[in-house]
Amino acid sequence: MSSSGGEFMVTVRRKEVVATMLPMQKHWLPLSNLDLLLPPINVGVFFCYKKPRGSASGGDDFTFGSMVRVLKEAMAQALVPYYAFAGEVLSNSLGEAELLCNNRGVDFLEAYADVTELKCGGIVVACTFDHRIADAYSTNMFLVSWAEMAQSKPLSVIPSFRRSLLNPRRPGSYAPSLDQMYVPISALPPPKVPQPGADPLS
Repeated sequence: MSSSGGEFMVTVRRKEVVATMLPMQKHWLPLSNLDLLLPPINVGVFFCYKKPRGSASGGDDFTFGSMVRVLKEAMAQALVPYYAFAGEVLSNSLGEAELLCNNRGVDFLEAYADVTELKCGGIVVACTFDHRIADAYSTNMFLVSWAEMAQSKPLSVIPSFRRSLLNPRRPGSYAPSLDQMYVPISALPPPKVPQPGADPLS
């Protein structure tokens, strides 16, 4: 219920942890240099969905509970290729943040609030991401894959967590003959300062 101060009471009905459907080997993933420059930032976003249409027989197959169940099952499927999202950021022996892929899982809350009650029977899906794990582009990739799993569609994009792609390139090299193709530039002596009363054109 809303109060006179404009605040809304949120009731958490159920809190669960959704992990990947398949077991995974525990391992560490280092963060990139750009990720290490950023402080821990949680980015939140929410989406409003209309209630899906009923079945062809005219029955109402999409209750709130069934939609939540589909979302949880689809998330467990989407976390298989996006296993890094099910890990946690911890400090290594040097004190630097690293991503521990241990299938800790994702906190999944089922909550109610008057402000989120949609007349059409739809739901509001809110998500929070650690920016060190995924930027906006990667987060959008996961959300699209999650939606595809919920609709029993194949994944359109497969993520890659190969840290070798972030390794710096080797410095370029050139042949010694390159020095013979151009005239070297040497430092010229500074111009002479003209004496007072001297002819500047001489």
